[in-house]
Amino acid sequence: MNSFVLHGDICFCPTPKRLLAIEDGYVVVRDGVTELCCGALPDTAKELPLHDYRSKLVFPGMVDLHVHAPQYAFRGLGADMELLEWLRHYAFPEEAKYGDLRYADKAYSMFTGALKNSATTRAVIFGSLHHDATKLLMDKMEDSGVVSYVGKVNMDRNSPDNLCETTEESYRSAERIIRETAGKYRNTKPILTPRFVPSCTDELLNRLGRLAEKEDVPVQSHLSENPEEIKWVARLCPDSRFYGEVYDKYGLFGSSTPTVMAHCVFSGDEEIALMKERGVYIAHCPASNMNVGSGIAPISRYMREGLSVGLGSDIAGGQSESIFTAMVEAMQLSRLYRRHIDGESTPLTFAQTLYMATKGGGQFFGKAGSFERGYEFDAIVIDDSTLPHPQPLTLAQRAERAVWLSGDKTGLIAKYVRGNRIL
Repeated sequence: MNSFVLHGDICFCPTPKRLLAIEDGYVVVRDGVTELCCGALPDTAKELPLHDYRSKLVFPGMVDLHVHAPQYAFRGLGADMELLEWLRHYAFPEEAKYGDLRYADKAYSMFTGALKNSATTRAVIFGSLHHDATKLLMDKMEDSGVVSYVGKVNMDRNSPDNLCETTEESYRSAERIIRETAGKYRNTKPILTPRFVPSCTDELLNRLGRLAEKEDVPVQSHLSENPEEIKWVARLCPDSRFYGEVYDKYGLFGSSTPTVMAHCVFSGDEEIALMKERGVYIAHCPASNMNVGSGIAPISRYMREGLSVGLGSDIAGGQSESIFTAMVEAMQLSRLYRRHIDGESTPLTFAQTLYMATKGGGQFFGKAGSFERGYEFDAIVIDDSTLPHPQPLTLAQRAERAVWLSGDKTGLIAKYVRGNRIL
C-alpha cells in the first residue's frame, strides 16, 4: 500500500543551508514513507509502480503553521487597521457567526476546499470558540486529506459577549473535543488553543496547561505580535517579566507540551532564550505582520540561534493561503529588516525559506517536510513550463523562480500526503 517510485526534478532542504536539487531524480516510497531519494533508481525499487513527472518540479509539501479557518471568508478586508482594532471590527464579528452551523458548514467548505487545492499538505489551524463548529471543521479537514491540528479557541475575558465563555465552559468544551475525537481520524488531531493571554484568565490558562499534560495534546497561541498587545499583557500580568513567561508559568510553552507560537515579532532576549530552551516553534507570518502593521520579526536571528521556525499564512491577517507567497514575503521582509532595523543581520536565502516552509514547520508533525529516509512522503508537483524563460536555467534556479512567480497557483499538477495522492 502507498508504495511507488516518483520520478521528477527534485528539490528539498535537509538543513537551512543546504538545497538539494536532483535533476531527473527518484524518490522511493514504501508504505507512505520515503525510503530513498536518489539520482539513479536502484534495482530493488524497479518492481514498484512509477509515477512519472519527468521535467516537472517536485518539492516536499508546504506546511502552514498558523491559519485561522473562520477568518478565510473575509480575507482581503480591513488592512487599514492595526491588530487590536482589526480584531474588534473584523475578526471577532466574523468568528461570532460560527455559532450558526449552517454558516459554518458553508464557510468551512470554502476554506477546506481552498486548502486541499493549494500546495499545503499540513496545517495548524485555529477554529472558533464554538464546540460543534470546531468538530465540523475537523470532519472537513479529515475529508480533505490534508494533515492538520485543529483547535477550539479558548476565550473567557476581554472578548465580545457573543465570543466569551465562562472559564468552566471554555475548559470543558476543550476537554470534550479531545475525548470525543480520540481515535476518530487518521489525519486530524485536536490542539489546545488559548487565543492569547489578554483573552484568557490565569485560571483558564492553568487548567489548559494541566489538560495539555494529562491528555498529551499540543498547544498553539500568539506571542509578542504587536506593541500595544505586549503592553496590555504587562498590565494584566505584572508578575511576569515578559509575555512568554505567562504561558510558561502554566505549562503552555513547550518542553513536554509541543507548542507553536505565532509571530514573535518583538520577543526580547529572555523570551528568545526561553523559546529555545523549551523547543517552542515560531510561526512566522510575514503577510499579516505587514497588513496589520505589527512589525518585522528577526527571523534570521532565530534561525542563526537554532530556534524552530516555520511559516504561516495567518489567514485573514494574511491575504493568501499560498505558502509560496509567504516564502516570498519572508525573504522581502528580511531585506527590509537589514535595511531599516539591524544592518548587521543577514537576509534570508531561498534555501532557508524553503526549509522553513517544509521541514522547519513539518517537524512539528514529526518526520515531515523532507525527502530524507524515514520521512512521511508529502510532495507537490509543479509544472513550471507555465513560466517560460528564454535561456536554460539550473534546477535550483527553476525552483526559486517557481516560488517567486506563484508556480503553486499556475502549475500545481499533483499533491501527495503520507503517500496518498489527493490531487
